[in-house]
Amino acid sequence: MKKIIAFAGSNNKDSINKKLAVFTVTKIKDIEVKILDLNDFELPLYGIDYENECGIPDNAQSFLNEIKNSDGIVLSLAEHNGAYTSVFKNMFDWMSRIDGKLWGNKPMFLMATSPGGRGGASVLEIAKGRFPFMGGNIVAEFSLPFFEKNYSSSGIVDRELRNSFSHEITKFEKAL
Repeated sequence: MKKIIAFAGSNNKDSINKKLAVFTVTKIKDIEVKILDLNDFELPLYGIDYENECGIPDNAQSFLNEIKNSDGIVLSLAEHNGAYTSVFKNMFDWMSRIDGKLWGNKPMFLMATSPGGRGGASVLEIAKGRFPFMGGNIVAEFSLPFFEKNYSSSGIVDRELRNSFSHEITKFEKAL
């Protein structure tokens, strides 16, 4: 059975991106899932002076180990001011100091959602441009605009978005 990790690029305890990531893994067949929370991997702000004085924090290695020990990644990125959240960027920076190809070429379902109409489109574009240089193997992607309107406890409400999502799930499953 394939082992999938799922997480949001957010430390918001009520993250809509975490809700989307958790919902997503419930739609993937025959997998073992581990939900990760960036709040469980607290890190100091990355800086070369800190790294030289104290080394790389254990939590950065622990998170990277979760990636390395998985067969696939479901990641839903929150967007702050058109880019990664600071907590995600900090984790990303720390892990890259351990392994420049930190994503390990694992199949990745990359997503974003937001309360607005762009659905995290800016952060998705940044990630799609950067992750492949860091061992990212993005095999599926999805953006959910207007989260409150298009998502309920039963899933994605809008038919066209739901169909697009299902298509991306199939692509991810095939890549596993």
